[in-house]
Amino acid sequence: MHDEKPNAKSVKLAPDRNIRGWRTAVAISQEAGRLNAVAVQRQAGKFEILWAKSCEGNQSKLGSFAAECGLPIDQPPNVSVGGGIDGDRVVVAGFNSAAVAFYRLWVPAIKEKDIEAVVRLQAETLLPLSAEQVELTWRLGRTRDGEVAVTVAAARKERLQEFVENVRGFGPAKILLDYEGIVKAWQTFFGGDLNEGDAAVVNMGARSTQVCLVEDGRLSNAAVVDIGADELLEGGGAGEQTEATEGFARDVASVLKLFGCAEPGELPVFVLSDGGDAMEGIVSSLKSAGLDARESPPLLEQLQAEGGISAEELYGYRVPIGLAMMGLEAGTELNLFEQLYRPFKEEEKKHWAYSLKAAGAIAAVTLALLVIVSYAVDAASPGAIEKRLKAAVSDADISALVQRQKLIKTVAAERPDLLEVLNYISSSGSKGILLDSVQFKKGQAVSITGQVDNPDLLYKFQESLLTKKGVKEVEIQNAAKDPKGDKFKFTITFHYKNFTKKGTGISGISGI
Repeated sequence: MHDEKPNAKSVKLAPDRNIRGWRTAVAISQEAGRLNAVAVQRQAGKFEILWAKSCEGNQSKLGSFAAECGLPIDQPPNVSVGGGIDGDRVVVAGFNSAAVAFYRLWVPAIKEKDIEAVVRLQAETLLPLSAEQVELTWRLGRTRDGEVAVTVAAARKERLQEFVENVRGFGPAKILLDYEGIVKAWQTFFGGDLNEGDAAVVNMGARSTQVCLVEDGRLSNAAVVDIGADELLEGGGAGEQTEATEGFARDVASVLKLFGCAEPGELPVFVLSDGGDAMEGIVSSLKSAGLDARESPPLLEQLQAEGGISAEELYGYRVPIGLAMMGLEAGTELNLFEQLYRPFKEEEKKHWAYSLKAAGAIAAVTLALLVIVSYAVDAASPGAIEKRLKAAVSDADISALVQRQKLIKTVAAERPDLLEVLNYISSSGSKGILLDSVQFKKGQAVSITGQVDNPDLLYKFQESLLTKKGVKEVEIQNAAKDPKGDKFKFTITFHYKNFTKKGTGISGISGI
């Protein structure tokens, strides 16, 4: 391992095994001006923390810190750095989720491949920046009354790209959101009981606190409270109520309401703790505010006892430990970096696959040229095409085949494309328009309801829709000012191809 810098702290906890069947994950995270890293080893449900390391620094120091942790830096693309040797080690980088906005949406329970356009349409109306400046990812959740819940994570693309450049040197196999690492750490080492259903996990930092909503064992929403442990413990003893602790309890309750909890006191709230008196006092203040708060101290029995790790150390490295646990599993994490980063190993596979596709394309072109040349030679003799067709089928068969092909093209031209309609609506709107609903039903005009800052934007919306292929008769049915606010509520209808017209169905298509 490389020599450490003077401000680095390293703890060796267990021997690193090179035994078949053991897998190791190294995770690096950045929190409140410190870089933390751990190595976790697993076999058959048993875990060991091999070592832990920390030092002062921000994300710009991630590359040098990774080198201190013994990770190879700036390897050529043909070396799988993050994936380790023979797949026995995986490297994970944790992105600070304070820079991520989380949204909870409900969309129609349509086919998963069709949901993307619906999610983007709704999410882009919530984002403060243009779609080009933001990177989105989402994950489907539970279904209710014909709708499916969607967790959306969004971040400024520029920040994500900057992070990628900071970690590219040591080539992590995964870049994960540290909030998901918090949830995983709670589940694995802090007594998280998935059988209890929904819960909120509170992770205290020095100057801020993360509140994570967990549904069906996964992160479904998250928010930050701008009060941390330092402020709560200032001027008060364990269990002592202060103005800060009362304000903190109110803020947590407000976050739970923001998550959709009509009665915040009914949702279990687990506060990650090192088992000390200070956290016990914070939990007590939440209980006094009517919340179902519970302390979640580390469970050391989940670990192999060989290396020896204290409860304080397990708590102190909880975020990278959770990220390392995720690295050891194949999961459906929220991947904000999917379009921005490819690990070395995946890049190798991509290049290999591209070579195969290129070879396939060359073969296809060669085959096409062979067919064209053969046809040209054959066509040199008079009546060659007619002779071949007549030898294969009769005139009646040829006529039926032509009519059938025309009918298929006609049906395809009239078939409704829901994604096309949603994209039309999304591309025609602007930031000043907030959509409430879109109704799309055969034999009826498409109906859009929403709110707009001023009528001029609505007329531009109408004009833009009229330029779309297949869209006709765009009409503003009403646009009245909302008596409870400054916005104008509106309804717009339009017809799409022949699908929304009554009595225009195509007959005679059986057998296609």
